[in-house]
Amino acid sequence: MITPTDGLFLLWGVGATNRAVATALGRRGCEFIAVDDAPASDVQQAVAEAGGVLEPPPSDEDLAVLLSRCGAFLPTPGLADGHRAMRAARSAGIVILSEFDLAAAWDDRPVVAVTGTNGKTTVTTLVAEALGPSTGAVAAGNNDLPLVSAIDDPDPAVFVAEASSFRLGRSREFRPRVAAWLNFSPDHLDVHASVKAYEEAKAAIWRHLGADDVAILNDGDPVVAARRPVGSQLTFGTPASDATAAGGSLVLCGEPIVEIARLPRRFPHDLRNAEAVAACAVAAGAPAGDVRAALESFRGLPHRLELVARTDTNLWYDDSKATTPDAVLAATGAFKSVVLIAGGRNKGLDLQRLAGAASVRAVVAIGEAAGEVCSAFGGSRPVHRATDMERAVLTAGELALPGEAIVLSPGCTSFDWYDSYRHRGEHFAALVRTTVGMGEPR
Repeated sequence: MITPTDGLFLLWGVGATNRAVATALGRRGCEFIAVDDAPASDVQQAVAEAGGVLEPPPSDEDLAVLLSRCGAFLPTPGLADGHRAMRAARSAGIVILSEFDLAAAWDDRPVVAVTGTNGKTTVTTLVAEALGPSTGAVAAGNNDLPLVSAIDDPDPAVFVAEASSFRLGRSREFRPRVAAWLNFSPDHLDVHASVKAYEEAKAAIWRHLGADDVAILNDGDPVVAARRPVGSQLTFGTPASDATAAGGSLVLCGEPIVEIARLPRRFPHDLRNAEAVAACAVAAGAPAGDVRAALESFRGLPHRLELVARTDTNLWYDDSKATTPDAVLAATGAFKSVVLIAGGRNKGLDLQRLAGAASVRAVVAIGEAAGEVCSAFGGSRPVHRATDMERAVLTAGELALPGEAIVLSPGCTSFDWYDSYRHRGEHFAALVRTTVGMGEPR
């Protein structure tokens, strides 16, 4: 693997991750140049303060010259595989790295890595909480704390990295000590060249495992199971797996971990997450009691099927983080009958899969993809289009029958109406509370 002293680094895109990369490179005396296709107003100052230079996007000819001067290329995580800079770097044979590569070059503490199309933030958070009392573990990676920044803290004995496909696919020799692949469904086709390329990026989490490392895999997911690596493994996802939630308890290798009735979150996907958490945390050295305590205290993360209001007749849920059809299927499958609010900006995914949400009785379609949402349900269920979130909330409330859940689970990104899934979820929750006159239910 390239070391941080191997020549000039080229950073393309200066979002949160590459700002952290720039700071880390500068602190270690490494030379770098940054380029951004549409820089925010403070990017030039941030790059300068880190010790680098921000260049305007070069022509293709000048880019080839620039790459010839560089030892490594670090794309921002969301840079598309087909972006001209990615194509040029591959053509020039320049080493493409992720922040994980730099973190590994600078720090040898063990990493527990978690990937998957859905659930990885929840599992990463819970594994870090389970490992926290014994190791001081910190959650990093595809969240607000890049791993390349987390390693500046000398206290944690282990890091738990949320490993996105963008990071994994661009890592050269990433070797976690415990590596979990939770599930797979098509996603991020606005960044990856194909579903196959997305799958290959995910599978990279197991590419460099050694004899002492442990793979955690979902035996119930055919794509994940087909990629089963050689070596030490713990499984979850089926009644025959090592970790399974059955018979009133979550059990790992025959040993009870926690009673299911004591879990605050018990939707079907929550139980799969809990199985993965138990396998990951115990494999990384967490005592069973600490795993139990983490699971028993966990009430969910914001915007992930979060209960935001209740009336005498209905429950309202914010699932704004659900940006794929499969995430919508998981959310709606937790209920007997649902009024679904779905749509936004499609990531190149097949929204026809939404029609498989059997519990959905009525739909409110929103955003740029409203037409695709309407087409997906194809007259099989009542579908109404809303021109903004306020109208969506009002319409959903009017459509709902007593006892139904009303769920914002978009299946799309938020970038048509909002700047993040958080912004979308917060606006939805505020409108719901205003409309139904109920506050936060906790």
